[in-house]
Amino acid sequence: MAKIDIEAPGTSQLFIGNEAIARGALEAGIGFAAAYPGTPSSEILGSLASVAKESNIYVEWSVNEKVAVEAAAGASFAGIRAIAAMKQNGINVASDFLANLVMSGIGKGGLVVVSCDDPAAISSTNEQDTRPIAKWLDVPLVEPGDFQEAKDMIRWLFELSEEIGTVCMLRSVTRIAHARGNVKLGELPKKAKKAHFDQVHDLRNVMPTTFMPIPSPLRHFFQHIKIDKVRDKFELSPFNSYTGPDKPELLIVTCGSCWLYSQDAVKTLGVEDKVGILKLGTLWPLPEKFVEKHLDRSQKILFVEEIDPFLEQSIMELVANLKPAAPFPMFYGKRSGHINAYGELNPDMVIKAISTILGLTYQPRDTDYDSKASTLAKNYVPERSITFCAGCPHRATFWAIKNALKLDGRDGLVTGDIGCYSMALGPAGFFQVRTLHCMGAGTGVASGLGKLGQFGFNQPVLAVVGDSTFYHAAIPALINGIYNKSDFVLVILDNGATAMTGFQPHPGTGVTAIGEPAKVVSMEDLCRSLGARVEVCDPFDLKNTTATLLDMMNQSDGARVVIMRRPCELVRSKREKALYRVYINAEKCIGDACGCDRLCTRVFLCPGLTWDNETKKSKIDEVICTGCGVCADICPQEAIIKEEATA
Repeated sequence: MAKIDIEAPGTSQLFIGNEAIARGALEAGIGFAAAYPGTPSSEILGSLASVAKESNIYVEWSVNEKVAVEAAAGASFAGIRAIAAMKQNGINVASDFLANLVMSGIGKGGLVVVSCDDPAAISSTNEQDTRPIAKWLDVPLVEPGDFQEAKDMIRWLFELSEEIGTVCMLRSVTRIAHARGNVKLGELPKKAKKAHFDQVHDLRNVMPTTFMPIPSPLRHFFQHIKIDKVRDKFELSPFNSYTGPDKPELLIVTCGSCWLYSQDAVKTLGVEDKVGILKLGTLWPLPEKFVEKHLDRSQKILFVEEIDPFLEQSIMELVANLKPAAPFPMFYGKRSGHINAYGELNPDMVIKAISTILGLTYQPRDTDYDSKASTLAKNYVPERSITFCAGCPHRATFWAIKNALKLDGRDGLVTGDIGCYSMALGPAGFFQVRTLHCMGAGTGVASGLGKLGQFGFNQPVLAVVGDSTFYHAAIPALINGIYNKSDFVLVILDNGATAMTGFQPHPGTGVTAIGEPAKVVSMEDLCRSLGARVEVCDPFDLKNTTATLLDMMNQSDGARVVIMRRPCELVRSKREKALYRVYINAEKCIGDACGCDRLCTRVFLCPGLTWDNETKKSKIDEVICTGCGVCADICPQEAIIKEEATA
């Protein structure tokens, strides 16, 4: 991770987009930062946490995104500039508070919310576009087109936030957040920060209702006035620009990383004299006068943006309200099918769209090359399915769940949500998970299923949830299940970290974002205090874990909890030696002749187990094997041997 607090104004540093955003927050003089980890946003707070003490800022991993924005707003109310960061799914979690905050306004300290969207859902359950949410809530929105803008926009947004008195939002995407580029640094402020909650009597920090001095409808009116002021600022923003001929044959309207793709496409096709690019950095409210001025350049407009047709629809709305002084231009984009309304874009897609509209012929490489490349990839690049790491406790957990459900014999099912364990939808977890939505949803769904007994429902229901997700979103659903006597078992996969996003701490780990010790919020004590029966298992102890799950499924006294406690292997291996030395007894392993039909390599699928085509027997990959020893317990021939590690 780059050192974002370097005192070198005017120099150029190599940052990923998230580091550039964090640097911009430092240059803006923030005093407070809060976030919940979520790829591709996690490095923003991680970068700030690494310099928190030296920079005299407070940094926390909040229990969820709503709390992160609420905590940041508290700092704003006391005059401290604050930032809250999250991925696109987190905006959903925070939206309840945001919808109120835009009405009440912020305090004297600027407040910026950063949403890192994930086109193509590379590490998400969806590829939601947060831009329409900003428009819906009347939150000023900008989007950087490169790494320099990622830094500079943050500084600018804090100034705008304080001037207008409202929360502002920056939207980034994966290819900005995680790619690297040069960033010219500005100065870091030296002014001391002083917090004070000014207890004025106009109730400005209270969400207004009809009985307040300024009722909600009037506050809504004031927010529209603020948006009009922001639009005036956006009209003159340095983050909006046009490049190209005065009267292009085709005008591209774009934003964010698609600005880079559009430049590449125009240059590759050699059509700089035919195609102009209108790049917008301020997306909502739309700088209408600026846009209108440039729309007159061409009668052909191509919108290049990820994911939703946000600019496309906004500009078409604008054009529909203009006086018909000239024929309406022809619009191309997602509506016309020239640009995908899903997934990531890239220069090739933009090249194809430009070529189609302008009637150009473009072939990036000959078909013979493509054929040879495909053949080589097929013959020499092994297929690798997505799976758990070698030694991951989740594999053992789902093996126990699979066997417990089979032994129970009532066609039981598993509900889940997003996390490493979402891979249990497929072969990594033996196809056990049957539902997958947002964080904590598996517990809520299980709570509903567990109340269907009056309709003849008799299938055991297990809800799986990660330890970080338990604190984030599953507790209310568990309370709901306990209070309403719902019949299900909550299985908490406690691997001691927010593993999927980079091992960030949570209330169960006993350490803060900046590495200071903290009081552990015991999940078993919490669940027991709610009245639930709680059992704690070591998932590597397959026999006891399977028996415990069977016992819990055969109870019917409301929601029960099983905690599967074993550290994430990537965390454990850094501080402990391997548990076992694992090897194959070649005499006992009978390969294809075994009635298990290669249970270890075909079904259990640990990456540390391979098949030796020469000996026709299973084999331990000593480089990958972590010595957990679980595979020794599942081998019916007892051909896999585990011995206590000596070093």
